[in-house]
Amino acid sequence: MIETAGQEPEYDEAAICFLEVLWGEGYLSPGGPEEVDRVLSGLDLSGRRVLDLGCGAGGITLHIARTYGPASIVGFDVEKPVIEKARQAAEAAGLSDRVTFVRAAPGGLPFADGSFDVVFSKDALVHVADKDAIFREIARVLAPGGVFAASDWMIGHDGAPSPDMRAYLDAEGLSFGMASAERYLKAMAGAGLVNLRAESRNGWYRDVAREELARLRGPLGAEAARIVGRAYVDKNIRTWEAMQKVLDSGEHCPTHLRGEKPAGAGL
Repeated sequence: MIETAGQEPEYDEAAICFLEVLWGEGYLSPGGPEEVDRVLSGLDLSGRRVLDLGCGAGGITLHIARTYGPASIVGFDVEKPVIEKARQAAEAAGLSDRVTFVRAAPGGLPFADGSFDVVFSKDALVHVADKDAIFREIARVLAPGGVFAASDWMIGHDGAPSPDMRAYLDAEGLSFGMASAERYLKAMAGAGLVNLRAESRNGWYRDVAREELARLRGPLGAEAARIVGRAYVDKNIRTWEAMQKVLDSGEHCPTHLRGEKPAGAGL
């Protein structure tokens, strides 16, 4: 999530409330804990130091803390409203002793070299335009032998967006720096990560988004309207309608990513 000095946060209280009605408390991206578990499939986080990069309102960070037994987990984001929400949730859950939330301005990550054994991210790197720079930072804060595991919202190519994709991006109105899976893998390789994998989740979210749209047109939309207002819900219905077109065409490609920092790499 990108925030510049003096700029209003993109994920304000209304956005947080709306997305939590749709996706669950503390979740600002789809799939809930089940999709988080799919991103982390096969990884043993017990006793490891974990960074949740772009942690949003903290639902994922708390799920990892409860479920995977890390030695420590840090949730990092650049926006104040989501970090405040995450800290409140950690305190309410009695997890403040095991979970830390950090906010800092966009740029280099405020962590020492080799601080983490696992860097996780869920649908947040789309907000970072410079993919090479963010993956250099991810590789820097990973310890040798550490793992990067993520999901992100991607475009199916690196050319100009189609008119339908342009309409979707305009409807979102967010700082999306979308790129292809190939572009991500190139940036990961350039940062020195190895054993790279990318798995499209377009088919999964294409169907899920259609269900979400139906729910927004029905009782769920009415519930959300009581919290954030009818106009806000109607705007998001138009956004989901635009998004469905590019999911159906395959141009919008949510994707899982995995990579490792070589065990022999220096800090």
